[in-house]
Amino acid sequence: MQTKKLYRNPNDQMIAGVCSGLAEYFGLDTTVMRLIFVLLFFLGGNGILIYVILWILMPVQPTFLEGEILKKDDKE
Repeated sequence: MQTKKLYRNPNDQMIAGVCSGLAEYFGLDTTVMRLIFVLLFFLGGNGILIYVILWILMPVQPTFLEGEILKKDDKE
C-alpha cells in the first residue's frame, strides 16, 4: 500500500507549486485547483492567506522518493 504525501510540485508551478501539488494529491486537474483558489480569493479573500500558509508548510517534492526515481521530462 502506497501512502500519499503532500508536496509542492516544482515542475508544474505558476508561483510556488502549491496548486499543482494539491491537485496531484487529490487527483484533480491543476487548472481546477487554481480556479478554486481564485474563487476563494474573490469570495472572501481567504485564498491568498491559505495559499501563503500552504506555501510555508508544504515541503518541495524531492527528486528521489523512497528509492524511486521520479520521471524526467528529458528524453534519453
